[in-house]
Amino acid sequence: MGENAVTKNQLQQHYHHQVVDVPQGGSKCFDDDGRLKRTGNVWTASAHIITAVIGSGVLSLAWAIAQLGWIAGPVMMFLFSFVIYYTSCLLAECYRTGDPVTGKRNYTYMEAVRSNLGGFKEKVCGVVQYLNLFGVAIGYTIAASISMMAIKRSNCFHESGGKNPCHLSSNPYMIMFGVTEIFFSQIPDFDQIWWLSIVAAVMSFTYSTIGLGLGIGKVLVTGQFRGSLTGISIGTVTQTQKIWRSFQALGDIAFAYSYSIILIEIQDTVKSPPSEVKTMKKATLLSVFVTTAFYMMCGCMGYAAFGDNSPGNLLTGFGFYNPYWLLDIANAAIVIHLVGAYQVYCQPLFAFIEKWAAERWPKSQFISKDIPIPIPGFRPFKLNLFRLVWRTLFVILTTIISMLLPFFNDVVGLLGALGFWPLTVYFPVEMYIAHKQIPRWSTRWLCLQTLSLACLIISIAAAAGSIAGVVLDLKVYKPFKTSY
Repeated sequence: MGENAVTKNQLQQHYHHQVVDVPQGGSKCFDDDGRLKRTGNVWTASAHIITAVIGSGVLSLAWAIAQLGWIAGPVMMFLFSFVIYYTSCLLAECYRTGDPVTGKRNYTYMEAVRSNLGGFKEKVCGVVQYLNLFGVAIGYTIAASISMMAIKRSNCFHESGGKNPCHLSSNPYMIMFGVTEIFFSQIPDFDQIWWLSIVAAVMSFTYSTIGLGLGIGKVLVTGQFRGSLTGISIGTVTQTQKIWRSFQALGDIAFAYSYSIILIEIQDTVKSPPSEVKTMKKATLLSVFVTTAFYMMCGCMGYAAFGDNSPGNLLTGFGFYNPYWLLDIANAAIVIHLVGAYQVYCQPLFAFIEKWAAERWPKSQFISKDIPIPIPGFRPFKLNLFRLVWRTLFVILTTIISMLLPFFNDVVGLLGALGFWPLTVYFPVEMYIAHKQIPRWSTRWLCLQTLSLACLIISIAAAAGSIAGVVLDLKVYKPFKTSY
């Protein structure tokens, strides 16, 4: 509260001529909690969600469906989309404690857990959530470098007429991505990256559409609709591999849909009235519908085009065939999208550390002082030295780990599998039960707990599949020496 009061006093001194107090502590410039008016709406919230959801995960869905087949693949995608939508609606209800319009706001996922479930579960949630965000930052660094290399390799392959194998090291590309993220990481707050989210969402549609188009094109050229009802056949892979790969496919689908870890933070950018819950439910429905339609089309057409040989990454696994310039556009769109998605996922982690540091050392000028940097034609940029140093170190660390473990996508799949149940299902269900005071052993309580248990089993299976993938990678592992 003290922090909010100081913020409000400072802002009121700056905007005193615009402030007119209204009931419940709000005003023309400030919300009911003393913070500047939130300006987000259904469209900006949807852009944030789509940016977070349609990540490079969409490109592995053809591979995932190839492991599961024409029946189980689409069915599992529909089930995951329903679970994500339902639990996201439960989570959105927990943004305010008490009354859905005037209750106390929970600014982060962890605050919502603390308000509804208590301190110990908040700590558990924090560890899982921020470890997951850290893992996603590493995964996105690797994914971006693979797409940058795909551009270089497709051009090299085209120029040499297919004679040059064009082996490249991923390290320079990871460093380039890291330098870009150091620059964008200086954007102070989550609500100031809405424009980056919209650009990233447009890019995600661009490369998904190109992937879809290339899949359709290949089906038309070959005249074959490949694939089978049960997926990759035993013989192509062993029975054990089939089981592990099917489990890993579940992890891929779960990871492709995962965004609950930043839902509360997105909801905190939304203006009211109408109530934030109504806006967020609309944004969630719109986003899940759009992403599921795209996922089904990209995953199914990729599988139809390649059958059991569907590549792990649809756009870098095309073999760099013509039109090579179209693949270049698609991979460039992936890189631009991942620049934005990295920020959408990391901003909550940045905010958590900065808030903790401000509370730990309240009198430190290094942590609290903003230095205005004049920008011609724009408002001065407020440079904070602590933010500059800590965020830069964070990006450097994620880049170094990416270079050390370039197969980290399997580890991120593992983090996705481990994070899916607690963050997407368990905590939203438990918070909703506490928030709505649903009686134990009532029909609704039993249904919610059954959903949670089923998702726990899926998460354990997906984690096991990802661990098997990591074990295989470790057999051929050479730090800093991986080339593609």
